[in-house]
Amino acid sequence: QVHLVESGGGLVQAGGSLRLSCAASGRTFSSRAMAWFRQAPGREREFVARISWTASITSYTDSVKGRFTISRDNAKNTVYLQMNSLKPEDTAVYYCAAGPLLTAYAERYDYWGQGTQVTVSS
Repeated sequence: QVHLVESGGGLVQAGGSLRLSCAASGRTFSSRAMAWFRQAPGREREFVARISWTASITSYTDSVKGRFTISRDNAKNTVYLQMNSLKPEDTAVYYCAAGPLLTAYAERYDYWGQGTQVTVSS
């Protein structure tokens, strides 16, 4: 069992930065792939970034490449999403997810946080 709690969301101007955190409880955190997804109003949930359990593999959706960085600290049971050069189109609820496979498909993740709102003003 893994319980996830996101934090770090908020309101920021375009061009600004935010760092999201996802704190996990449960003994299996370090063996799980982690990912960030987001969902904007009226849109489907979309993949943002993923990281393997050793942190040796990361990947991003094209729209955030070069701006967002995913990382994890297994000693702290925490995964991070550093978001720089934010744009209004990044506005969404951001969710972290944990699962046995490193994938961009939401249905393959079996644990989800409650989400944190990120709003980027123009």
